[in-house]
Amino acid sequence: LWIDFGDLGIKKTSAQIKQEIADRVAKRNSQGLKTPHLAAILVGEDGASKTYVGAKVKACKKVGFESSLVELPASISEAELLSEIQKLNQNEAVDGFIVQLPLPDHIDEQKVINAVHPAKDVDGFHPVNVGKLVLGLPTFIPATPNGIVELLARAGVETEGKTCLVIGRS
Repeated sequence: LWIDFGDLGIKKTSAQIKQEIADRVAKRNSQGLKTPHLAAILVGEDGASKTYVGAKVKACKKVGFESSLVELPASISEAELLSEIQKLNQNEAVDGFIVQLPLPDHIDEQKVINAVHPAKDVDGFHPVNVGKLVLGLPTFIPATPNGIVELLARAGVETEGKTCLVIGRS
């Protein structure tokens, strides 16, 4: 079975999902509940990372989320970055956040991933969240595979028992 994702109406489905999220946020707001808040930490000047994080900020605005972008220089020390992560872990206004990868060579990515509190790890990279995913427990699921599964499900493509290979640009 060959599936070209272009044939699945990705743009239409994406717009539909964003509208569903925007409706849910509007409903929460009308009930006096907190507006969801996503933050991102961007270290350095990597063009692709800036574009990716910029798209997240734009998507947050479109669906009614609050968003924050913490931009840090590539020269930041690992200890300083870990301190910034702790600030977001402790910030009750922030519901979840990402640390955009890759990081500069002098920073241990696994140490950074481990520093993000599992309850705020929207990328689903923390070992606790990976373990929950493997066990089938509720957790954050990494966005790209979750998005692929959602697109397939909405297109009515049956995947159970099938072998799958995904080829992409990144």
